[in-house]
Amino acid sequence: MKVNEIFDALLENLKVGDASTTIAARRDEITKALNKDFRSVEGSTANRLMVGSYGRHTAIRGVSDLDMIYILPAGLRSSYSSETGPQKMLNRVRNDLTARYPNTDIRVDQCVVRVQFTSNKFKFEVQPAFENSDGSFDYPDTKAEGWKVTKPREEIAATKDRNDRTSTKMRHLARMTRAWKDANGVVMGGLLIDTLVYRFFSKTSEYDDKGSLWFDLMVRDFFEFLMNEPDKDHYRALGSNQRVNVKKRFQPKAKKAHKRCLEAIDNEGKASANKKWREVFGSAVPLEASKAARSFKDTEEFIESRYPVDISESLTIDCKVTQNGWRPASLREMLKNQTLLLPNKKLTFTITGCSVSHPYDVKWKVLNRGDEAERRNNIRGEIISPNHAGNARHEQTSFRGEHVVECYIIKDGIVVARDVIDVPISTNAH
Repeated sequence: MKVNEIFDALLENLKVGDASTTIAARRDEITKALNKDFRSVEGSTANRLMVGSYGRHTAIRGVSDLDMIYILPAGLRSSYSSETGPQKMLNRVRNDLTARYPNTDIRVDQCVVRVQFTSNKFKFEVQPAFENSDGSFDYPDTKAEGWKVTKPREEIAATKDRNDRTSTKMRHLARMTRAWKDANGVVMGGLLIDTLVYRFFSKTSEYDDKGSLWFDLMVRDFFEFLMNEPDKDHYRALGSNQRVNVKKRFQPKAKKAHKRCLEAIDNEGKASANKKWREVFGSAVPLEASKAARSFKDTEEFIESRYPVDISESLTIDCKVTQNGWRPASLREMLKNQTLLLPNKKLTFTITGCSVSHPYDVKWKVLNRGDEAERRNNIRGEIISPNHAGNARHEQTSFRGEHVVECYIIKDGIVVARDVIDVPISTNAH
């Protein structure tokens, strides 16, 4: 496939699509319920603003967190100005929405009311706020016991302005970066992503008038920009200049993505290029149709086909390698020392670090790659459950080639963390 065909298909596959109809319906239902209480108006969908990635039009398919501001009547401000005002306001909104959705999990969470729709995996975070004369909003914070300022309209405007200047590249690159984040377990919030994309286009206008035939070079340069960013604990958001925290270093995974971009560019026009782009952006990248009949069954499954994916937490996995007569060893240490595994070793894949709070579910994927896996018709790749204590997965090396094991953490029906480890098995069987 040509470069533009790959990226046009990728962006088409990343569109929110039919889900936008359901999102709009839920948004309007929530607004009507709040207008009925706060303004004694039936059926009105006024007085709300979609913010966050969805409001900036940088969200992608599988979006699960929807951020919404409900604009409160100005006359109520003085009634909720005390230290207990924020809690009272959020409780009132929670009660209104609980009455509208009696069988839905609805709770107050510091600055918002979370509404978890289990049927379609959407989570609305509704933030009641008073609008100020400059277009900013005062929102309730129960931890601070007061009202704080947010400026989402300035962030929306900055995104639109940069998107217009770059002939839609701003939003295209922001969506592709989200696909990279979710496919590779990069812990980055949506506002941080959009801010970094905005900063990238502040440093270059090279791609402003270029079409999708140039997107391979654009994403290559973007990941180079990311991997060379200095370590920071926060950035200043595009437009609003408000603080955006960095949860975890993104530079190492950006460096890995940059390397894969170079490999994909070197293989332009070959089926291997599509596979490399898939390693960067996930299964939304189309595969090149094979001209030869395959002698193996493609059994690989993709987690995004089962659950929405929105990486917001960190996960680290490792593997204990054991064989009779040998001391158990860490696979990550072996990889660091460039030691290849030999066949006929026992492998126990475990979670060594996870920031997700219980309860959650764990799923694994064991994928065999290479000529021998195909010859044996044994590429596997199904989404499977743990089969060992502590949510671990026990396997055994059986034949040479490149193998990959991935782990997923599912919380409230959404994949919030993932990690992957390569399992290279040497051709020198003993």
